[in-house]
Amino acid sequence: FVVGVAIPLSLDRAVAKFGKATTVRRVLIRGALMYLLGVLYYGGIADGVEHIRLLGVLQRLAICYVAASACRLWLGVRTTGAVAAGLLGLYWVLLNFVPVPGFGAGDFARGHNLANWIDAQCLPLKIWYGDYDPEGIISTLPAIASCLVGLLAGRLLTEQRLSPLRKVGILLVAGVVMIGAGHLWGLQFPVIKRIWTSSFVLVAGGWSAVLLATFYFLIEIRGWRGWAQPLVWIGTNALTIYFVSRLVD
Repeated sequence: FVVGVAIPLSLDRAVAKFGKATTVRRVLIRGALMYLLGVLYYGGIADGVEHIRLLGVLQRLAICYVAASACRLWLGVRTTGAVAAGLLGLYWVLLNFVPVPGFGAGDFARGHNLANWIDAQCLPLKIWYGDYDPEGIISTLPAIASCLVGLLAGRLLTEQRLSPLRKVGILLVAGVVMIGAGHLWGLQFPVIKRIWTSSFVLVAGGWSAVLLATFYFLIEIRGWRGWAQPLVWIGTNALTIYFVSRLVD
């Protein structure tokens, strides 16, 4: 979500300064570097080629970043929202109606759902949990939707025609609606983070929007910034901290 929020803030400046073609190259290079860092984070080839983890947290972030950046560069707000909704709907259809050999369709238990089955059958090299990967192949589709929800929030924050308080109100209302819709959807399509269900995207995106609205109100509108400085240090060094946590408990 936060990756999506940051995209309009960075890409709009880059397009204005360098042009769209150069910005696209920068996005692709940054995405490739983030993906490579993800491979290295999980050990690279230190334990042999067969232990390379092709999909992981940073790899997923890289894929979502490139996809959401493409939407920012070429699609409008409504089309971006339609893409996000389409991805969530497609994932729901796949997991509910495509039968898994031995288990049928609509079974969301570990190893019984389509996302896990595709990882076990099709994901080469190292699979994180042996039988499935929490950052797997088709579960990347709703993860992209999560990033697009953040992208829409970021575009809202950069909209000059709206007052800051109006932006806060829209984020709060949208967040509450997404939380409610996610839990309602979860009655049929459970909120499961490890297979990134569509209902999880709505619940997590809703809470993220509410928190973003709260921080935006406190920090940007009210000007209460001193208390948040430690969060700024973390946010501006997030990748470094992520890697250090691999070395220091």
